[in-house]
Amino acid sequence: MDGWLAHADPESGLIPRNLTASVDFWNGRDSGADNYPFMVLTAALTDRPLMDGRLLHILRTETRLTCRVDRLPDDYSFSKKGWRREKLDLDAIVFEGAEYVKDGLLTVTEWLGPSPWSGRMVGIVEDLWKHAPVDTPFGKLPTLNFEVDGDLLQACSRLYWFTGDRKYLDWAIRLGDYYLLGDHHPTRDLKDLRLSDHGCEVINGLSELYVAVSFAAPEKQQAYREPLHALFDRILEIGRNEDGLLYTSFQPQTGVHAAGLCDTWGYNFDGFYTLYLLDKTETYRDAVQKALSNLKGKYVGAAWADRSADGFADSIEGALNLYNREPVESAADWIDSQTRLMWGMQQSDGVIEGWHGDGNVARTTLMYVLWKTQGVHVEPWRPDVRVGAVRDGAVVLLSLTADEPWAGRLVFDRPRHKLYMHLPLDYPRINQFPEWFTTEADRRYAIRDLVANTDQTLTGKALQDGIAIALKPATELRWRLTP
Repeated sequence: MDGWLAHADPESGLIPRNLTASVDFWNGRDSGADNYPFMVLTAALTDRPLMDGRLLHILRTETRLTCRVDRLPDDYSFSKKGWRREKLDLDAIVFEGAEYVKDGLLTVTEWLGPSPWSGRMVGIVEDLWKHAPVDTPFGKLPTLNFEVDGDLLQACSRLYWFTGDRKYLDWAIRLGDYYLLGDHHPTRDLKDLRLSDHGCEVINGLSELYVAVSFAAPEKQQAYREPLHALFDRILEIGRNEDGLLYTSFQPQTGVHAAGLCDTWGYNFDGFYTLYLLDKTETYRDAVQKALSNLKGKYVGAAWADRSADGFADSIEGALNLYNREPVESAADWIDSQTRLMWGMQQSDGVIEGWHGDGNVARTTLMYVLWKTQGVHVEPWRPDVRVGAVRDGAVVLLSLTADEPWAGRLVFDRPRHKLYMHLPLDYPRINQFPEWFTTEADRRYAIRDLVANTDQTLTGKALQDGIAIALKPATELRWRLTP
């Protein structure tokens, strides 16, 4: 975060797309989608004044400078102090806005709930559909770009629950009808299906829509069930290797597949596991378990077609999200080892590789450390303050230490999928922050201090608000917490 903020444009305060050829502009699909939002989330956990100050100012500046078609963003050139593209390209602007929403603003909203960032997200999505130019038998669509349609499937499916407004579900259904009920089915009609980044979004997006219609439009669930299962069954038939990991792409009609493996295998399997949760198709759960079970000792280092730090980040994120549902022990070891390798790619100034994918390393790091704390964090954060937690069934064992005197709050997680997003179930989804140990506000929790041998009982709300703690140097707080 600090490394990239040092490279911000001195006049606008916006960060560049990368630190080489694209150092002169901010864009929605990269700066906004993959880097800036994870600065916001890093600050949310480590430096709230920075989040509420400089990083919120970036949002307001970006909104003021980049909106070109109503609230839709276009690339902003620092040197020109205006548009990077002189001619308006609506399809490019749709791409910028959809990526900014799905990979960036939606992820921030999953953690923060309603905020200025969620307001920006809602505005972009509304105007994407307001200006939808593409006529189809199912209604107008913003674009026929496969990746962007996947972005919109995910965003609109979640926004339906987040806002309670039916229009978002109706928009997502247009896309679902186009890909499942028309002549653009991903495996029956398309020549090539990409499972790596820029293709996996539709796989996951259709599963998110399936969740929504299962609860809100059961007639659509019935219509979608067979074509969606057909899509997933074909992927399992010819889209994976002997260990259950997925190829970057394949040709559904011929069975020919690419040689390389995709780092986004977990993103695709999020969709499979979602269908398992809804339809109880054990084959889809088995596929997830097989992939997780075969990681350790075989897929070490840069094992994917994308050999960058981003390849590490996406594969680790995918594994974490699925491990949260299926705790395969060997997968935990693999996640630990791969994360250490990913961290080893960071430079001394904090920058990873100097492109927007650096933000995804920050994203996955936050997901990883929240696993290691079971969702607990401290406020204020300080580098010498160390917190860790593990589950033993329903019991949580927690440790807190500091090198110097520290006073602050120990904050426990809450069921964010329910309280913030209003989702009907916590299905696996791209760029979510998995929930490990969550507290219910009206439930009571017994806390045993294993050092002082004392007991107390606190409500979930008190744990969510944060418990005041004062630590002396070289001492340890050790709690056993039982619902």
